[in-house]
Amino acid sequence: MKKIGILILFFQFVGLFLLKAEVKVAGLFGNNMVLQRERPVKIWGQADKNEMVEVSFKEQTLKTRANRKGEWQVTLAPMSHGGPYSLEVKGKNNTIRYDNILVGDVWLCSGQSNMEWVVSLAGNAQQEIEDADYPMIRSLNVPKSLHVIPQQETQGSWDVCSPSTVGNFSAVAYFYARELYRKLGIPIGIINSSWGGTVIEAWISPDVYEALPADVQRPEDTGMLESIRKYMKANKGKTMKDYQEAVAVDKGMTGKWYAEATDVSSWDEMQIPQEWGTTPLAAVDGHVWFRLDFTLPEANAGKPAVLHLGRIDDNDISWVNGKEVGYTNGYGEERIYNIPAGLLKAGKNSVTVRVTDDMGPGGFIGEAKDVYLEIGAQNVSLAGKWKYNPSLVNESFHKASLSPNTIHSSLYNSMIHPFTQFPIKGAIWYQGESNTDMPIAYQTLFPALINDWRDKWGYEFPFYWVQLANFMEKDLVPVESGWSGVRDAQQMTLSLPQTGQAVIIDIGEAGNIHPANKQEVGRRLALNAFNKTYGYRDVIFSGPTVASIEKKGDKVLLTFDTHGSALDVKNKYGFIEGFTLAGADGKYEWAKAWIDNGKVVVWSEKVPAPAFIRYGWGNNPDVNLFNKEGLPASPFSTAIGK
Repeated sequence: MKKIGILILFFQFVGLFLLKAEVKVAGLFGNNMVLQRERPVKIWGQADKNEMVEVSFKEQTLKTRANRKGEWQVTLAPMSHGGPYSLEVKGKNNTIRYDNILVGDVWLCSGQSNMEWVVSLAGNAQQEIEDADYPMIRSLNVPKSLHVIPQQETQGSWDVCSPSTVGNFSAVAYFYARELYRKLGIPIGIINSSWGGTVIEAWISPDVYEALPADVQRPEDTGMLESIRKYMKANKGKTMKDYQEAVAVDKGMTGKWYAEATDVSSWDEMQIPQEWGTTPLAAVDGHVWFRLDFTLPEANAGKPAVLHLGRIDDNDISWVNGKEVGYTNGYGEERIYNIPAGLLKAGKNSVTVRVTDDMGPGGFIGEAKDVYLEIGAQNVSLAGKWKYNPSLVNESFHKASLSPNTIHSSLYNSMIHPFTQFPIKGAIWYQGESNTDMPIAYQTLFPALINDWRDKWGYEFPFYWVQLANFMEKDLVPVESGWSGVRDAQQMTLSLPQTGQAVIIDIGEAGNIHPANKQEVGRRLALNAFNKTYGYRDVIFSGPTVASIEKKGDKVLLTFDTHGSALDVKNKYGFIEGFTLAGADGKYEWAKAWIDNGKVVVWSEKVPAPAFIRYGWGNNPDVNLFNKEGLPASPFSTAIGK
């Protein structure tokens, strides 16, 4: 028996040795991927130390030996577009093969929720999905992850664009890629590395962010950062998620607040649905439990039903009469959960929902009509006063609010840095909504991010972004606006080479921070790429921008650069909306404006000595100055020269 035991241990040891010796390829590589054309392409991974690794792709076969850390890397010579091809990696004990690989242009697509927003939630989604037969477009959705130090590895799989996959593609990235493919006819890869509600500070590398002036950095919980580092040092192999789980024990779960017998008489009340922004939960991140008791007649007892809760920001777990009926992670999806037969009863029933808000506003963000119980042909409204009770939130236990916005660089470290060895054609960016509280700082942060990423990749790739859309109610009088401040910072960043922006001040929605027309966003981004990256100089890529300003008496005359087009005012009387003027006191007043001899004339009887001028300044300004191609003039704010 002793010999048998020794043999078993021997074979276990050999098995572990062989497992260690297997060659591996970095997680971003896989079937269906796109490699960047006309640039050297690195392929890398892990193997046993000093192991010989052979890589074959197209007509190239390269050999290398893993270093003492087990790291290996080869570099393929630049290739023209084409495919499909296969990538084969051989070690001494195994071979890895990836198929259906294309060579084309790869674009990194990053930002917050408007970049993350998927095709299935965009305007005309059903038709767009049915028409999405573009096998030459491939997408990699980067898994959400945060870390306190730069990571070398990420995971994910590349999907071929089809009606069965495109619904989960970033809408802006997909419509951008589709425009490129239709005009260029080459494979297009999109890497969707985005996370809703995140600030730009999370996307800048640690070395660059920590070198920025103190007045543009956000205060951060250095105690939390230190505790995370100590935890990870003491528990090698543990992740940020492990840390979060270790320190965040929800008393609502341990106390079974979802049970029917739970006493909720001491819980507070809140009208549901509503966002937390105007409630006592406005500054809360973490877990908040909601409970509604309602009555059903005998006729509905035992029947199967469907629970509709609308959209919830960010995540939820839902119970009916103490039984879990569903959960969803992500604020973009409608909560629709099936209730099995036999669970509902005559008389008192209960719905319990644990809402988890990771950052920013949270809560039930749908409409009252979206919150109901569907029993056969009958709908029972569940909108109204619900009981609620926070169980684990940042106010009572700060560690519970660990999120991408808690620690600078957390998303760069895990969702950008792993790609810095992987060549790309360029990047597109849609972010800024979460930085409207510090718009002046964005003037430094945004160009810092662009220069940072270019430095990490080692070359000056094209970088195009979406200027913030119009949002919220119209202003009755001219006001200051953080949204306009970020737009202004974005406009200033055009001073960097190989940059461009899509101005969408005309297609936002007052009541929706996620405007549905992502098709036009993608198209306007692509116009920049066609003109500036791909050499189609005849493509008009921008609406009018101010070229010069002069003061003539009590009037202001503006000359616009129309970028190869002509001014167009969308008003049958020719009046331009959205201008304001201010004197030396800085108090802005609405102004009248019109076109005269190719110049825009601006005047206000309330400002006889104008010193400052603005256009399109506000959260949701009235704008109607375009070019003949329908591209809007960019908002601006500036002093007027003498």
